[in-house]
Amino acid sequence: MELLYASCVGLLVSCGVFLILRSRTFPIVLGLTMFSYAVNLFLFSSGRLSINNAAVLGTSAEYTDPLPQALVLTAIVIGFAMTAFVVILAIRGRADLGSDHVDGQPEKDKKVNV
Repeated sequence: MELLYASCVGLLVSCGVFLILRSRTFPIVLGLTMFSYAVNLFLFSSGRLSINNAAVLGTSAEYTDPLPQALVLTAIVIGFAMTAFVVILAIRGRADLGSDHVDGQPEKDKKVNV
């Protein structure tokens, strides 16, 4: 189970980094979102992966650490708000600049200085 979990985190990080390095704003937003999902999974795994254990002390002999669950829940809410903000910012940049390229110029309009 740990190998599958680590593989999923690694896949999300690699896809996120690939999308962050793109030249348009929407793939960058998707890359940041995938990277934040990978960080959330990593935080969740820091509480030790366990099955059928209670998250509250006193209900059973074995319990799961509730702190990583609370951190991930908070990170999901903050990540959703930041993603919404960045999407609105990208839409505004597209409307103002007329292009969704990160540097403001499409590839075909760039001049090569030799």
